[in-house]
This record gives sequence, C-alpha cells and structure tokens, in this order.
Amino acid sequence: MNIRQLHASDSLEALTALLHAAYASLAAQGWNFTAVNQSVAVTRERVAHGQAFVADLDGQLVGTVTVCPPKPADGQYLGDPVPACYTQPDTAILAQLAVHPSQRGQHLGERLMDAAEAWAAAQGYAQIALDTARPAEHLLRRYARRGYVQVGDVQWAGKTYASVLMVKLLAAKAAA
Repeated sequence: MNIRQLHASDSLEALTALLHAAYASLAAQGWNFTAVNQSVAVTRERVAHGQAFVADLDGQLVGTVTVCPPKPADGQYLGDPVPACYTQPDTAILAQLAVHPSQRGQHLGERLMDAAEAWAAAQGYAQIALDTARPAEHLLRRYARRGYVQVGDVQWAGKTYASVLMVKLLAAKAAA
C-alpha cells in the first residue's frame, strides 16, 4: 500500500466512487455528508483547492484525504459561510478522509491523516482543523485520540446533523 499525493493522471471518477463507497455507511445512518453523493465536479473542486493524498493498492485508490489552505473570511465553503477557525492564516483544513470498506481495520485512515498533518506542518501551518457530524461519536473519539479538540459547532445548510469543529496543534509548531 502506497500513500502518495494525488496525481493529475489519477481518475477523479474513481476518487469520487471511493468517497461514495467509504461514506455509504454514514449515509445509512442518515448523515448526508457531502462525500456521500458528491459529483465528480465537486471532487475536482475540492482537490483543486488543496493537496489530496491517496492510498494506492496495486493501482486502485482505496483511501484519500485532502488538506486545504485557510478560507477567506468573507468567502464560502461548499456554499456556506466560513467558520472562523477555517479562516485563520496558520490553519490548514482537513477534508474528505475516506477509506474503502474493504480496507478498514488496517489503520489506513491514521496513515492518511499522518500524511496530511505532516504536509500541513511542512507548509508552515501551526494547526489543522476539521469538522464532523456531532452524532458520529466514533469519529469524535477518533479525532480526540489524535489530539483534536472541539472549538465550536456549525450547522451546514442542507445537512441532517450539526457538525463539531475541531482543531489540532501540529507537532512541528508545538515544539517550537
């Protein structure tokens, strides 16, 4: 299994299909995460504004995560006003973490997050932020174990759940 940056030659159709497969179990619980049914155009937009990483297993994309720079305070994030923690100049944003169901239980999500956090630290970001569904307690626990702390809430338009905003201080900056 190889964790690498997304290549221009990688299929965004395959990446979108991976996201759909990975988020199907969350959709079954009634949580309409963007990645549940996003179009290839939305996938293209999301990876174009950041650095995407993929897990490649014999030429198949089986995992992904995207890290983006901060958003403009007066801008939009997937059509909604941007939360304050996503506008801080020293904050990268983690999104679209996904592992294909056939690859779960192998710590692939952790490895993808390690790659994303290391990349953000190397780019000079002091912290990294994310959001996830408040009812997804297993995700909240997972991120908390990695050092993410809750800093607020947001209700994204059209979502069936409230989200929790979480931030982690990156190790490279924590030691400085």
